Amino acid sequence: MEFLTFAWVTNPEIWLSLVTLSALEIVLGIDNLVFIAILTGRLPAHQRALGRRVGLALALITRLMLLATLAWIVGLVEPVFSVAGKAFSWRDIILIAGGLFLLWKATVEIHEMVEKEEDEPDRPQGAAGVTFRGVVLQIAVIDIIFSLDSVITAVGMADQLWVMVTAVVIAMIIMIIAANPLAEFVSSYPTIKMLALAFLLLIGVILIADGLGLHVPKGYIYFALAFSVAVETLNHFVRRRRRRLKGA
Repeated sequence: MEFLTFAWVTNPEIWLSLVTLSALEIVLGIDNLVFIAILTGRLPAHQRALGRRVGLALALITRLMLLATLAWIVGLVEPVFSVAGKAFSWRDIILIAGGLFLLWKATVEIHEMVEKEEDEPDRPQGAAGVTFRGVVLQIAVIDIIFSLDSVITAVGMADQLWVMVTAVVIAMIIMIIAANPLAEFVSSYPTIKMLALAFLLLIGVILIADGLGLHVPKGYIYFALAFSVAVETLNHFVRRRRRRLKGA
């Protein structure tokens, strides 16, 4: 085994594979992180950080469990039935179900933001229907969807299991570090939260399309989101500068 013999230390292909896969796992985890940030924002303030940590811990456990069952993962892409000549695998079914779940969740959140009166506060944190257990359960469900995409990508890019596991762990550590700042940023600015919800809508559509056999590179969506956030950040600085000038 190459890992035990330490031959990987001087193998540039291993290092390149590890760095590339770690970076890709971080990118693939952005949608998971945004979903967790929005969902835990509904919890009481003292439970939000714990909710994020639990959510990311579940994501890591799910990914490692899937990596431990590579044969089962490969079997998920085998067709199980067909409709109108289109074959569907368990992976397709899971992606479509996850996409529909994201569409529903993001639509509900957007509806509440749009219907809320201008001076009306957000739904009370920790109100009826918003419990820690309920939030964690929703995170666990969506973690399965995002983990499946992440692990299938890892299997396709690396040959060694330990490289896949290391890349996933590195990505999750970085996501844990970024979780709280991202969540605070999203919750502090309603326009950014709306962009994040629109991003989840797009991800939901992409998951459904992927399940139907229409692959859309996520890079396009990530670039669009980054561009939108950059524009909104500039707008925020402009509005703040105008308020300062009026107050002067």
